[in-house]
Amino acid sequence: MFEFFRKYNKIVMGVLFVLIIPSFVLFGVDRYQGDQKGEKVARVDGHDITRPEWDVQHRNEVDRIRRQSPNVDPALLDSDAARYATLERMVRDRVLAAAAAKTNMTVSEERLTRLFAEDTGLASFRTADGRFDRERFQMATGQTPEQYEAAVRGSMATQQVLLGVTGTAFATPAQAQLTLDAFFDRREVQIARFNPADYTAKVTVSDADIEAYYKDHTAQFQAPEQASVEYLVLDLDAAKKNISVSDADLKSYYEQNSARFGTPEERRASHILITAPASAPKAERDAARAKAEQLLAEVKKAPDTFAAVARKNSQDPGSAEKGGDLDFVSRGAMVKPFEDAMFALKKGEISNIVETEFGYHIIKLDDIKPGVVQPFEQARATIENEVRAQQATQEFAKAAEAFTDAVYQQPDSLQPAADKLKLTIRKASDVTRTPAPGATGALASANFLKALFAADTLERKHNTEAIEIGPNQLASGRIVQYAPARTVPLAELKDKVRTQLVAEKAAALAKADGEAKLAAWRSNPAGATLGAPVTLSRIDPQAQPQPIVEAALRADATQLPALAGVDLGADGYAVLRVVKRLGRTAPAADAAKQESEQFAQAVAAAENLAYYNVLKARYKAEILVPRPDLNQLAAR
Repeated sequence: MFEFFRKYNKIVMGVLFVLIIPSFVLFGVDRYQGDQKGEKVARVDGHDITRPEWDVQHRNEVDRIRRQSPNVDPALLDSDAARYATLERMVRDRVLAAAAAKTNMTVSEERLTRLFAEDTGLASFRTADGRFDRERFQMATGQTPEQYEAAVRGSMATQQVLLGVTGTAFATPAQAQLTLDAFFDRREVQIARFNPADYTAKVTVSDADIEAYYKDHTAQFQAPEQASVEYLVLDLDAAKKNISVSDADLKSYYEQNSARFGTPEERRASHILITAPASAPKAERDAARAKAEQLLAEVKKAPDTFAAVARKNSQDPGSAEKGGDLDFVSRGAMVKPFEDAMFALKKGEISNIVETEFGYHIIKLDDIKPGVVQPFEQARATIENEVRAQQATQEFAKAAEAFTDAVYQQPDSLQPAADKLKLTIRKASDVTRTPAPGATGALASANFLKALFAADTLERKHNTEAIEIGPNQLASGRIVQYAPARTVPLAELKDKVRTQLVAEKAAALAKADGEAKLAAWRSNPAGATLGAPVTLSRIDPQAQPQPIVEAALRADATQLPALAGVDLGADGYAVLRVVKRLGRTAPAADAAKQESEQFAQAVAAAENLAYYNVLKARYKAEILVPRPDLNQLAAR
């Protein structure tokens, strides 16, 4: 039946079109759009955040991170924890936006104008004549200038919501000292460890014990479901293979970009600068120009004195002491009026007065280093790679469509898609529903594995649809063999069960012995046999487990020496005698100042979070999807 639909899909679509259109007329579009609005995943101030909105926001964040850090592990960005973090940020933004709106916080036009004027990033989108290049801005940012302005305005307004808390937070020196002294506290401790390994010989277990333990802990002895799979990956490198580039194309590209394939012309000039900022009064600028005209006449009359005149009169602190020498520069290194004048001179010539935003210049051209253009044959490999890279994006879009169709049209094999697009079928075994540690490519993508183990794909062993696993990367796969999760028979892991049971019993014996010793030593402190004294702190734990360090620091400093017991679980037990408190070593003045500043920042962050929680409650913010189990995620 499904083969019929695939073979005659155009006819079927026509019939469905005829049947569906009248139903829209009779029942209305809203009935069909209801489910498309998406599952509600959060709510702020009575407004919902839907799953499609969440998906779009997370995809945008992932794309931004990948652009900034191309080597980041895709599995981290595609994890449940990363997605949930995106949702939390969306809720936070909505809460702050609601607070800004309800408290009428706005941003003045003057402040916004000043911010944009100081933004060096925006300056890069201005052309030589000062015009703002809207098209290039939209291609680079994915936003119109108006959308960018609205986003910045909203961000600045929401920043003001928390600024009243963050900007006024402070910590007194007494608070800082009390907290920091406690954090850096040190204790002199003697420790007696009761290690399970020392009790292993005392443990005896029978076959009946092993069988009983196995039955009581069946969940620990599960073999996960696994599959052998084959899959295809389409990326830019694969798309490049289908691109053919002619010699004519390469030579045309070379001619259009010849300046890039070699070294540009460089010029060495000296200058005399009489400063006169554009904001200076007219009288001051006129005086500066008059001074420059005087010096120009002087050096025109005696060109050999240019360096001496520059040392004596130039107001450019970077070059005056060097006789005005600016060393070799190429086009683009100087402001445009200066550059145009310098590149119009012949070697040894002196310019007329050149006015720039810095003042008035007299320029002398000292030397010319001609540009060298790399011959076509030497640059050919680089040119071909660049041309292929430019065409690859367009080719990838075409190949992606063909890839998507091919894996769908013949769902029981990847070979036709591989043949059509010249791709290699990759194979993997022991694949599970979650990315394995160290997995890369498609097998590191949670979305790809989810599609691979979907009920229909798993049952029919059909190809998955084309799944995006990264920027310009698509994958499709199918399960070849599947082994469901099962309980491993005792016969296959009897030795493992025995080892685990002996270890648990040895740890229990170590704990019992340690607790008995603790009770005896509390009754008779003189009979305690502990190790040599060591000094423990959070900064220097002396290779001791964290529970021992925390137990030592929690001991009441007014009642020392004191004995304490620490249950280390599978690592046994420890008894420690806290001998005395040593206090922290006094830090240097600079370190103490830095610590106080960091403590104040921590206080501000805590107050900021507390106020945000108040706002969350005020605007009834709630996340409607469960938080991922971080312990399970870490175990993966």
